[in-house]
Amino acid sequence: MPRSNRPRRGGRDNDRGESDLSALLNGWKRTEVRRGVTWWVQPVSSSQSQKEYVCPGCGRRVDAGTAHVVAWRADGPLGDAADLAARRHWHSHCWRIG
Repeated sequence: MPRSNRPRRGGRDNDRGESDLSALLNGWKRTEVRRGVTWWVQPVSSSQSQKEYVCPGCGRRVDAGTAHVVAWRADGPLGDAADLAARRHWHSHCWRIG
């Protein structure tokens, strides 16, 4: 039987779909309520972490290449743009205990 040059279903397109899914899960954000304030919280994987930040919870560095979370107010009085500009990068542990 001669070989078919047509792409088959479930080939490379399926692999690409799985990587899109993992990118979606890595960028997944949620809301949390802390002390009566609603926050957007988004995890950042170690591969996505490109810069160094200062954690507001402990005052220490969040080094590049370290998995952490980014948090910003979801219900701030100045609006979404101001809340997003005021986002902070926290160590995951510091955010959990904070």
